[in-house]
Amino acid sequence: MGRARKSTWFAGAALAAVLALTGYAIFSGDGEEADTPGKGRSSSSASASPGPSATYAPPDDWTEPERWVALPRGQRTDDQGSEIGFPKSTEGAIAMMVAANATHIEGEKTNVDEQLRIYHSYISKADHSSENAEQIKQNAIQSDKDLAKQMGVTHGQPLPSGAYVRNTVVGFKIIKKSDTEVSAWLLSRVVQKDGEMEKERSSYTRTLAGAQWEGGDWKLTGAATERALQAVQGQNQPTMAAPGDPEFNQAGWTAIREAS
Repeated sequence: MGRARKSTWFAGAALAAVLALTGYAIFSGDGEEADTPGKGRSSSSASASPGPSATYAPPDDWTEPERWVALPRGQRTDDQGSEIGFPKSTEGAIAMMVAANATHIEGEKTNVDEQLRIYHSYISKADHSSENAEQIKQNAIQSDKDLAKQMGVTHGQPLPSGAYVRNTVVGFKIIKKSDTEVSAWLLSRVVQKDGEMEKERSSYTRTLAGAQWEGGDWKLTGAATERALQAVQGQNQPTMAAPGDPEFNQAGWTAIREAS
């Protein structure tokens, strides 16, 4: 079996700031929580880790992003409740990546629920296997255990009232594109609240993803991701900066508008 087929879908490191982030990675990613404001940037070589890394605190002043795009919506919803059926275009591929990295853990909805939904909806059939599915489930279970412990509940119980962890992609940077394959860096905002009266915390994460056109839709694949890794070998990862920060533009990020 090739290396791409042995790729696993995982929820990042077992740190609260990245529990909601889904990253398709050949190697394990790294993460760091941001409880306090600050510009924690990474300029490490992209070859070190294609998975999620963090963190960046949003700025007080706003600088208009130079690049904006309204991504297309999927044409339908699958039996997992995921939006699918994106157009065969670069923006369609990015729209799928954005949908595949949008997670919401709250109440009785767990990371296991979200990770398995994403696996079935957005991962190439070529990367499906009983081993991968089980690994995804076990990684997500551990993430749920860590989150439950942090929020003061027993694993298996719903999260406290008003508690949640949400991940939203807010920007992207194209690595390579063709009619049938697109790869990109994704910039996401992860927010966490541990209860109704607790303060919401946020951090920014960066993930590498590769997609191929398969069966009339875009799918995340290990093969495309590995080619993306090779393409950025030795390069610095784009600086994490919130939309509205001048460094967002300097890093070459494109901001995402809500589609109508």
